[in-house]
Amino acid sequence: MELLAPAGNFDKLVTAVHFGADAVYFSGKRYGLRAFAGNFDDEEIIKAMNFLHEHGKKGYITLNIVANDSDFDNLDEYLNLLTKAKVDGLIVSDVGLIYYIRKNFPSLNVHVSTQANINNSYSAKFFADMGVTRIVLARELNLSQIKEIYNNVGSRVELEAFGHGAMCISYSGRCLLSNYMAGRDSNRGACVQACRWEYTIREVNKTEQFPIEQDGRGTYILNSKDLCMIEHIKELENAGVCSLKIEGRMKSDYYVASVVNAYRRAIDSKDDLQTLKSELEKTSHRRYTTGFYFNSNDKEYLESSMPVQTAVFVAKVIEDCKNGMVKVEMRNRFKINDELEVLSPNNTFLKKIKIEKIVDSKGQEIDDCKKVQEIVLINCPYQLKEGDILRKVSI
Repeated sequence: MELLAPAGNFDKLVTAVHFGADAVYFSGKRYGLRAFAGNFDDEEIIKAMNFLHEHGKKGYITLNIVANDSDFDNLDEYLNLLTKAKVDGLIVSDVGLIYYIRKNFPSLNVHVSTQANINNSYSAKFFADMGVTRIVLARELNLSQIKEIYNNVGSRVELEAFGHGAMCISYSGRCLLSNYMAGRDSNRGACVQACRWEYTIREVNKTEQFPIEQDGRGTYILNSKDLCMIEHIKELENAGVCSLKIEGRMKSDYYVASVVNAYRRAIDSKDDLQTLKSELEKTSHRRYTTGFYFNSNDKEYLESSMPVQTAVFVAKVIEDCKNGMVKVEMRNRFKINDELEVLSPNNTFLKKIKIEKIVDSKGQEIDDCKKVQEIVLINCPYQLKEGDILRKVSI
C-alpha cells in the first residue's frame, strides 16, 4: 500500500520523504484548494519533482478547485509546466477540467479528487471511461462499499482513500459555510474553516446570545473529530485501497513527521500498534474516530473541543551527529537538564537525550536555548540524521 503524505511547502515535502512517505501531494500557486498553505511556485514544482524522483518517490499536484470558464484561460501554460516537471498525477475534481486535461494533455495522469463525491460503481466507471488512472474515494463510504467499487473497477483504476487527519463537516469537503460567513470560497481554496469556530444560540426575537457549554472549552457543534485508521490498515487494503492518504497540507512539519512516521511503521509492522497510537497523540489532533468506515453513528463524528497534543516540537536536526554533538535548529524553548525524545525513521526512534551541553552559534556554552530558530549544538549519544526531530513529552 502506498503511503501518501501532504506537503504545504518544500520543507514539509522533504520531511515527508525523510519519514517514509512513498508519495507526496502538494499544490502550485494556482488551481489548488489550500490557498493559504505555502504552496509551490513554478520553479519549486520542478525542484520538488526532481527531488522526489531522485529519492524514488512520486509527486501529485492538486488542481481541485471548482472551475469557472476564466480558469481555463492560462491552463495550457500551467499544464505544459506540469508535463515538463514530470508530475506523476493531477488531483482534479471538476469534470470540465478532467475532460480538458484528458483531451489536450493525455500524457498526464488524472486522479479524481474526493470532492468529486464518488460513492458508487457507476460514478467510478464513468471516470474510468474518461481515462483517469486513480479515484480518491468519498470519505462517506464504508469498507464494504469500497470493496464493491473495487470489484467493479479495480482492474481499471486505482483506489485511494483518506486514512488519517481532519475531516470536513460538509459532504466530502464541498462546503458553503466559508462563502456565506466570510465571503471566502471554500471550493476555490480560501476556506476559513468556519466549522471549527465556537457557536452560541439566540432566540429569534432577541439579540442576546446564549452559550451551550459542551465542555469547559466551549461549543463546537459543527466540528468533526479527526480520522485515524492506523489500527485498520489491513482492512483498507483488503477492501481494495492501494493508497492511504494523510490529510494536512496546512499542518506543521512536526505533524507531517509524526503521522507519516507512525503510518510508515504500521504498514511495515515495525512497532506495536499501542506505541504507534501513542505517537499520534503527541502531535496536534482532535479526538480520533474511524469515520464512516465501520458504519458508525453519525453523532460519533462531532467533536466538542479544541485540538490537543502530548508533546512539543523542540528542535530539528540540521546536520548528522558528529563526535557526540548534533547541530539543531530550535523550534521551542529547552534548557540544561531537560529530557528530549527522538522522533526518527531510524532505530533511534523514541530514544531519550538528557541535555547536558548547549553551544550557541558564537561558540559559547549556554544554559537556556530560547531564541527562536537559533542554531545550536547539543550533546547527543546517538547517530541522529539530518531531518530527525527532538521533542519534549508532556505526559
